[in-house]
Amino acid sequence: MSSLFRTNEELLHIYNRHVQTVYRVCYLYMNNKADAEDMVQNTFLRLMRDKTVFENAEHEKAWLIRTAINLCKDHFRHWGSRTIGLENAPKEAAEENYEYDGILEKVLALPPKYKTAIYLYYYEGYSTPEIAEMMRKPQSTIRSWLHTGRKLLKLEMEGEVL
Repeated sequence: MSSLFRTNEELLHIYNRHVQTVYRVCYLYMNNKADAEDMVQNTFLRLMRDKTVFENAEHEKAWLIRTAINLCKDHFRHWGSRTIGLENAPKEAAEENYEYDGILEKVLALPPKYKTAIYLYYYEGYSTPEIAEMMRKPQSTIRSWLHTGRKLLKLEMEGEVL
């Protein structure tokens, strides 16, 4: 058994600070509560054994998001599964009280690369360079995904008005 590099108290504080964000990111990929919860558990198990010394809470959060994304992607690569749209994501998916104004549902219905970039940018407040680092993509790719995602959302929203 590998040794743990953080105390129970430290792990509990990190968990309490970031579990909701990690859950929402996992749900973006897994499309159901049970699998998202499994990926959240796997993310925090990975944290227990990781030696990374975090500079601050934002560094912690970025590490957890990047780890969660990678674990979700690995799950689909390993099992040959496919990500599917989140048009029917239940409002109770995240246990945090959010106001659902219809826009988030449209964001969740976007193709995975666009919805992840837009979600991290607008809902979690990350910058383009931070998202690029988390997703291990060039900043120009993230800017392109944000641009295309915004265009898709605009088209969807204009379609409702007409």
